[in-house]
Amino acid sequence: MFGSNNWGQLGLGTKTTVNKPTCVKALKSERVKLAACGRTHTLVYTSRGNLYASGGNNEGQLGLGDCDDRTSFHLVDFFSKHEPVKMLAAGSNTSAALTQDGRLYMWGDNSEGQIGLGKESNALNPREVSVGKRVSWVSCGYYHSAFVTVDGALYTFGEKDSGKLGLSTEKLASHKVPQQVTGISDKVVQVSCGGGHTVALTDHEVYSFGLGQFGQLGHGTFIFESRLPRVVEHFRRGRVKHVECGENHTALITDSGLLYTFGDGRHGKLGLGEENFTNQFKPTLCPRFLDYYVHSVTCGGCHMLVLAKPRPEGSEDLILEEDDVTEDYFEKSYTELLGDTHNQSTLNRSLSARVRRRERVGKSEWVKICATNYQEKSLDDRSSVEDSESVKDLGETTDLLNLVGEAYHHY
Repeated sequence: MFGSNNWGQLGLGTKTTVNKPTCVKALKSERVKLAACGRTHTLVYTSRGNLYASGGNNEGQLGLGDCDDRTSFHLVDFFSKHEPVKMLAAGSNTSAALTQDGRLYMWGDNSEGQIGLGKESNALNPREVSVGKRVSWVSCGYYHSAFVTVDGALYTFGEKDSGKLGLSTEKLASHKVPQQVTGISDKVVQVSCGGGHTVALTDHEVYSFGLGQFGQLGHGTFIFESRLPRVVEHFRRGRVKHVECGENHTALITDSGLLYTFGDGRHGKLGLGEENFTNQFKPTLCPRFLDYYVHSVTCGGCHMLVLAKPRPEGSEDLILEEDDVTEDYFEKSYTELLGDTHNQSTLNRSLSARVRRRERVGKSEWVKICATNYQEKSLDDRSSVEDSESVKDLGETTDLLNLVGEAYHHY
């Protein structure tokens, strides 16, 4: 365990911040299978079927029957008498555990209905949340939650502001108990809740809804909020296999182990390099992981953790999306943009014909094309800049126009 420890959430017996991974000696005799981190508390489940909790407990989120904080891990007796737990989730002051037989239990703060118990203010012990069907997936956001049933239905509940529940006006009236989201036609397989947004995954598409002021919805620069589910239109059908939300950012993993991030770029949490802390409004490939197959990702408020293994040299499974080549890097060939990766040949084979044509265009040609477009179109009429195979939507950003202007004067 490591990080902030003001409430004892590291379970080390103190409230001292820890700057490097430190073993929790009290749990050394057990093999940890699952872990979930909330805002001030932590849940851990072991192979012996024991659930432990530590940290802040002002709303009963530790599930110990009281509201006293703990600086070391304490056993939550409730789950010793139930089916094994297969999934854990934690929100600001909420906790959730999903058992192997599809039963969902939640506890902690319910001030906004985020544990689905209606008008009750909180729950100091685990309580079952049921819609009459077995549950297959659960996620807790800051003040809202969501789960998926075995038949692919998505349910949301909790704080109703900004469209994060994806519900119609009529259903929002009952937001303190689980309500089915009807704006997704396919069966949902995963869901993840952020601070003010939600992302759902089906077998074919990624949907997002809620707040998008930092780009965390992935719908482009003009979509700052979506009250109903909307498809993230960057990927070919069936490519995305995992979704994860931080407070204001989102991460996705594709079937070829590639990692994409978008949203709030502050603190480098999107993993796009030391020189790119800007917000991303569309899914953006993380070049740093091209040499790795990403297995899983988890997002906190201002950070991200990735589990990956080296990609075998000469691997044929690296498949990019056509829009991964962005024209704002027109002064570089795509291989230069990606850096020194040993998968250059594999990468080139994966590019579409359109992308390969772009790569063959020399730097002087880029300058000539961009300078011509810049000369013909004024800065005041950016939206009318013509779309070409080499320069698409040139006028969308001031930064790109400034680059083109410089290129024009040098040319």
